[in-house]
Amino acid sequence: MDLEKQPQKQPATPAEPKAAEPARPEPAVAEPAVATGPGALRASDADRDRIADILRDALAEGRIDAEEHGERIDAVYRAKTVGELEPLVRDLPAPTPTRTEAAEPYAYGPDDSAVPAENMVAVFSSTTRKGRWRVGRRTNAFALFGNIEIDLTEAIFAQRLTTIDATSIFGNVEVHVPENITLRGNGTGVFGNFEVRTLEAADPEAPVVVVNGYSVFGNVEARPKRGKLIADLHDRLRKHLGH
Repeated sequence: MDLEKQPQKQPATPAEPKAAEPARPEPAVAEPAVATGPGALRASDADRDRIADILRDALAEGRIDAEEHGERIDAVYRAKTVGELEPLVRDLPAPTPTRTEAAEPYAYGPDDSAVPAENMVAVFSSTTRKGRWRVGRRTNAFALFGNIEIDLTEAIFAQRLTTIDATSIFGNVEVHVPENITLRGNGTGVFGNFEVRTLEAADPEAPVVVVNGYSVFGNVEARPKRGKLIADLHDRLRKHLGH
């Protein structure tokens, strides 16, 4: 066999390495939608007071009538966020400048929004609050087979807006107010009674009492007390203090 005639094997050429594939970007994960912006903030009592003051001025200037004022005020007290409050005064001008002390018929105390709510509980019992006492911004009244009476006819209002959250289950909650303040309410009776005899004060600076809540096989009632005027108490206090 002739070895010289056999073809010589060529050295194997090394395979070229494959080019690395570019990394594929991972799909973006959608962030959960979160409400942002000032309108999503929870409304405070001070926010509601500000909107109520604008509506009060609009009523006094004849920009809105009493019926529309009542509807908007009810919406103010039901609002949970600042975004729900702003549309209620979007078509109204900014509030008037701060009034002088001489023009204020009622001397409200310093802001006590940080003070916790007062709780009144009656379980198979009776609880009464009346006489001369300083009313806080918010009071929670809960009656279970019991009776609660809140008498504001001689109370001292430290702020313009006072809110009472009343719950009655097989019980009774009664709220009495002077005849010359504003009384409003919003609630439900389930096999029971929830009644607030709304009242609109002639004085736009008079205190405002709002009664909210519900009754189940019970009674929640708020009404003015005939013959009781808050001005009588303020006159007596001024004489007592020598003013």
